[in-house]
Amino acid sequence: MKVITLGEIMLRLAPEGYYRFVQADKYGATYGGGEANVAVSLAGYGINAAYVTKLPKHEIGQAAVNSLRQFGVDTSLIVRGGDRVGIYFLEKGASQRPSKVIYDRANSAIAAAKETDFDWDKIFAGVTWFHFTGITPALSDSAAAICMAACKAAKSKGISVSCDLNYRANLWTREKAGEVMGKLMEYVDLCIANEEDSADVFGIKASGSDVTSGKISHDGYKEVASALVKRFGFKQVAITLRESISANDNNWGAMLFNGTDYFFSKKYAVHIVDRVGGGDSFGAGLIYANLQKMAPQDSIEFAVAASCLKHTIEGDFNLVSADEVKKLAAGNASGRVQR
Repeated sequence: MKVITLGEIMLRLAPEGYYRFVQADKYGATYGGGEANVAVSLAGYGINAAYVTKLPKHEIGQAAVNSLRQFGVDTSLIVRGGDRVGIYFLEKGASQRPSKVIYDRANSAIAAAKETDFDWDKIFAGVTWFHFTGITPALSDSAAAICMAACKAAKSKGISVSCDLNYRANLWTREKAGEVMGKLMEYVDLCIANEEDSADVFGIKASGSDVTSGKISHDGYKEVASALVKRFGFKQVAITLRESISANDNNWGAMLFNGTDYFFSKKYAVHIVDRVGGGDSFGAGLIYANLQKMAPQDSIEFAVAASCLKHTIEGDFNLVSADEVKKLAAGNASGRVQR
């Protein structure tokens, strides 16, 4: 089995520890991005995962490629060209001070890429699963066209398609997101969202919930999942449920709807080391569970446990094994030293 993910990998620049931007005199440099994070997770689980994007031929572009290679991701399908790698700056929050992200990604290589840069017949040869997020079509009209071409090609070849809605207000309006994503959803089998995405993109809101205060209504999200399936015909809808106590402490769980039944995971009290990539690690967990033909309850437990572990790891990538995730999902949550 082989998985293809499509998106933008960016250079991440972050002050040390919990320093604020205005305090920082040096920045740590790593790489990450929604679909790249998914590919790294899957490679760590032993899945043949290939990442598709466009990156410049210069050394910074090569460093981004190398960051994926070192964790076992197939980078042979990455197109080289364009002028720049997108950048994002991350300031970690603490206690009641939220984290902050500043993007510098305009005119990146993938945002300026053309449909003709990608040969989907070649890319999808022998592929079982295709994944993208709502961030990629938001980068530019050409990136949206590339996503549409990929979805059409995947569907024509019987490849399962997953999408994390991942609405980003600084990339496009709710109206534009709803229009573009609504067309792409026609090709999606598994839709992944958080507490706010379905409301932001499609105007489908959960009653009885308030994400700011951390109030989560299970019945409200059942209604959201049901409405999404009714509108788009998804085979599965997964919604992450984050109860935010502070920037450092969250309660974390999720729900999976398979068109018939609703499955809720156990809830974890997570002390956060780095929450960036948490949703991507959840999506990767669901893809892996589907590929392994896990039962729905086992699938949602695996995905949530994987994401729980990601919150404890610095950087965008979830560097854990499937065995580590399975142990946590089975109840080994003590955090005791393993010898």
